Amino acid sequence: MDEAERGPAHPRPQRRGRRRGRRLRSGRQNLLETLLPGLTIGPLPPAGQLAPHRLFDVGCDDVWLEIGFGAGEHLAAQARANPRVGFLGAEPYINGIASLVNAIAADGLGNIRLWPEEGEPLLEALSAGSIGRAFVLFSDPWPKARHHKRRFIGKRAVDGFARILKDSAELRVATDDVSHVSWILSHVLAHSAFEWTAQTPADWRIRPPDWPQTRYEAKARAAGRPAFFLRFRRRFR
Repeated sequence: MDEAERGPAHPRPQRRGRRRGRRLRSGRQNLLETLLPGLTIGPLPPAGQLAPHRLFDVGCDDVWLEIGFGAGEHLAAQARANPRVGFLGAEPYINGIASLVNAIAADGLGNIRLWPEEGEPLLEALSAGSIGRAFVLFSDPWPKARHHKRRFIGKRAVDGFARILKDSAELRVATDDVSHVSWILSHVLAHSAFEWTAQTPADWRIRPPDWPQTRYEAKARAAGRPAFFLRFRRRFR
């Protein structure tokens, strides 16, 4: 197949953090070698041509996406609570991927598929209006001003979410950095496709019951930092 038949290549995303941490225990390393290949999405098709429901062996009522799932606590909890939903997760950190694959194996979660890389190529590959809910939880806030361009939420990502989310679907974003809250709000609300669902301060200060806690939230609270939970609705086209 020549380059024209394959379609445009996905641009290489910016590497935002570590690829590896401490050495994995043998059991988790074995899971990565035996189970991860069957869970991995790929190779990605040309932009806009990935129909996510086709990634699952059994029918699913909806497909949700989490970009930067960390150690996967939230993604695994959502998959347990919503067995008729297919879940896509993107994360480049090998140790976090290993933690989620361990949970998938332990709980027999057949409704999760993984992209073990940065999230931009997956976001770009997904077809329009194919995702019922998306999550970006406690991504690196890159607090220094000169590093703000590395933040995941920006024009390119917001454009991507506006394209892939179904009408009335939710984009959920969490952070424990106050300056990051302003950044997220300014970038998401600058796009005509999104409206902020908050009616009172409690709506963004208190985590909803169907939003499982992550270890990053627990770590922030232990350090005395509040967490913020922002929910945006995709307006009807």
